[in-house]
Amino acid sequence: MSNSLEKPEFWEANFQDKQEMWGMAPAQSAVLASDLFAAESIHNVLIPGFGYGRNAQVFRDKGMEVTGIEISQTAIDLARKHDGPAMTIHHGSVTDMPFDETRYDGVFCYALIHLLGSGERAKLVQDCYRQLSPGGLMVFTAISKEAHTYGQGRLLGKDRYEIHAGVNMFFYDQASIQAEFGQAGLLEIREIHENFPFFFIICRKDIA
Repeated sequence: MSNSLEKPEFWEANFQDKQEMWGMAPAQSAVLASDLFAAESIHNVLIPGFGYGRNAQVFRDKGMEVTGIEISQTAIDLARKHDGPAMTIHHGSVTDMPFDETRYDGVFCYALIHLLGSGERAKLVQDCYRQLSPGGLMVFTAISKEAHTYGQGRLLGKDRYEIHAGVNMFFYDQASIQAEFGQAGLLEIREIHENFPFFFIICRKDIA
């Protein structure tokens, strides 16, 4: 089965119907990442899976320049309404990265990677790591097998389920994080609970 993330119409329909479906307050993970990035004097941040920009402002408030990638034009239009036209937001799927040749000091990817198939997850990690400046940090949040939805729906593969129509989800544990991020500068794994139990995954690019 193809993944919903490959289908712009899935996200277009959701954003058209529900607009600012998660509210305007940033996710707790975004606040934590912005604090981490600020402590590292990070200047520019890439946010794949930008949505309508609710997680961007906390980085901008700390003086960072933010660039987004978003598959839904409706979500981009909402972001423009809230934040103005100046921010760069690439219209397309994260599976088609890179969209520019910029090297970013930080990458923040919230609750997106677990929606991808295994090959797409590997490509996303590699693409984000390639776009990091030497010494830069990237933070991913990913759903944990501790979530109550783990094991529900139709089994698609190891730890991956079709939760409901159009939404396929891979559930992480420490071992799968090591397997997928171990060659991408994996630095630290934290557990965090927002609407679901998540892992807060921190990677740093080697200074070579």
